[in-house]
Amino acid sequence: MSVKLAARAAQPSYIVLPQSKTAPLTVLEFLVSHFQQIPESVWLKRVADGKVHWADGELIDQHTQYRGATRVYYYREVEAETKIPFQHKILHQDEHCILVFKPHFLPVTPSGNFVNECLIHRLRIASGIDTISPAHRLDRPTAGVMLMTVNPESRHAYHSLFTDGKINKQYQAIAQLTPELLALHQQDGLSLPIKWSVKNRMVRSTPSFLMKITDGEANTHSEISLIAIKGTRGLFELSPITGKMHQLRVHMMSLGMPLENDTNYPQLQPKAADNFDKPLKLVAKSLRFVDPFSQQTMAVSCEGYDAEFE
Repeated sequence: MSVKLAARAAQPSYIVLPQSKTAPLTVLEFLVSHFQQIPESVWLKRVADGKVHWADGELIDQHTQYRGATRVYYYREVEAETKIPFQHKILHQDEHCILVFKPHFLPVTPSGNFVNECLIHRLRIASGIDTISPAHRLDRPTAGVMLMTVNPESRHAYHSLFTDGKINKQYQAIAQLTPELLALHQQDGLSLPIKWSVKNRMVRSTPSFLMKITDGEANTHSEISLIAIKGTRGLFELSPITGKMHQLRVHMMSLGMPLENDTNYPQLQPKAADNFDKPLKLVAKSLRFVDPFSQQTMAVSCEGYDAEFE
């Protein structure tokens, strides 16, 4: 059963006030108009409680004049934050980076109803290093190995490994086999592994946190292999060559085998509390790259789903 408690972010978020000829008179006016999902009464209380300030710590009140091109810091709050009952695990740490196992359901950064229950906050608290930052993205439902940077000076070098295609990412996933594959398997007509090279064009769907395949030049590429079968389920190895949001989940759906416990694909399920007993069966099993500072080959992995198919 999930536990929910009211929470305020331990570290502030910020927004840069845009320069505009039609800028509002006060900072408060801008915040209310920009964050339309947050009632004015909430911003008034945050200001009154000293939870909105400039970069130097000077507090902003309801009369503080607007200053374009400056940062305003504020603390995100949620009425109820679910505690994620799974632990992260540090797999490697040095002066430049941390490689860590992120459990299912835990967001990497504050988002939605999560402000402190996120990987960034956990690592910053455990290490005492406030500058830890992710070098790439991993969806909240997905578990696996993540590369985090320790300081701003090294962030670009690690981020470039992903943008320049200089990092090897391997995933494992579980899905129900298509009726055709299952029939062949039952007739001893399958020789594993079976490989697919999936390339297509993916764009934002509706609602905007979903992706869909559309006509046009391919902007995604995944290499997928079926490596084991048990019952009606298949164990897959997946290698994303590109890095679009939800790419592996959509590509598996396109093969007729959406991932086990996927609440987004092929059909978006009604919004509900996390079912911690049914995690998405997708794990970022390993990362392999040449460290840009030590020039040593790093190969770090976590437990996958092999044991379920023994």
